[in-house]
Amino acid sequence: MIFGAILAGGTGTRMGNIEKPKQFLLLGDKPIIIHTIEKFYINDNFEKIIVLCPKNWISYTEDLINKYINNSDNFNSSDKIIVIEGGELRNETIMNGISYIEANYNITEDDLIVTHDSVRPFVTHRILTENIEYASEYGACDTVIPSTDTIVETKDSKFISNIPNRKNMYQGQTPQSFKIDKLKILYNKLTDEEKEILTDACKIFSINGEKVFLVDGEATNIKITYPHDLKVANSILKGY
Repeated sequence: MIFGAILAGGTGTRMGNIEKPKQFLLLGDKPIIIHTIEKFYINDNFEKIIVLCPKNWISYTEDLINKYINNSDNFNSSDKIIVIEGGELRNETIMNGISYIEANYNITEDDLIVTHDSVRPFVTHRILTENIEYASEYGACDTVIPSTDTIVETKDSKFISNIPNRKNMYQGQTPQSFKIDKLKILYNKLTDEEKEILTDACKIFSINGEKVFLVDGEATNIKITYPHDLKVANSILKGY
């Protein structure tokens, strides 16, 4: 089986003084998260889509799905989408999704989870399809684009300690996709200290010496983090 996991556990503090998490802000005439869910919903590869959000926002998220997807002229109501509670950290949220899957389905070594930021609403069908293809082949894949800027490394936030070769540098996006069984095994091998410093699910594989295949992303597959990003996203939407 192929599961989509839309990570909506954040509260969007970097968006500024807003009354709701950023994934629920309007992009065009629909909340950002709905645009994202729709990209997964219309992709026939996904048998189940798991939306992971803060506990206090579960009912609100379900209401949005009923309003914009289940009652839409373009979609038929179904039980393809489930909303559950996320974790405090990104990887805890992913593991919550895996726990739900294990509790409700018989998982094999070939089953996949495609994890994606709820605030990346412009993910394409091609990106999703290639994530499924390469995660199935290699066990893990990450969506990236080449870095267009020089990357500067510092150890003290004051002085440059290294300038890596730009041609070897990429910017990470999402989806990040994995064989479920393998991801869980590798995660459980990590020490508590290693788990605390994780900011990226693919690092679970790299820490364990496992390869992660690179999938070409898109410049438009932006993450809406700051107020400026929302303005850019509305411009992108108008060009669709």
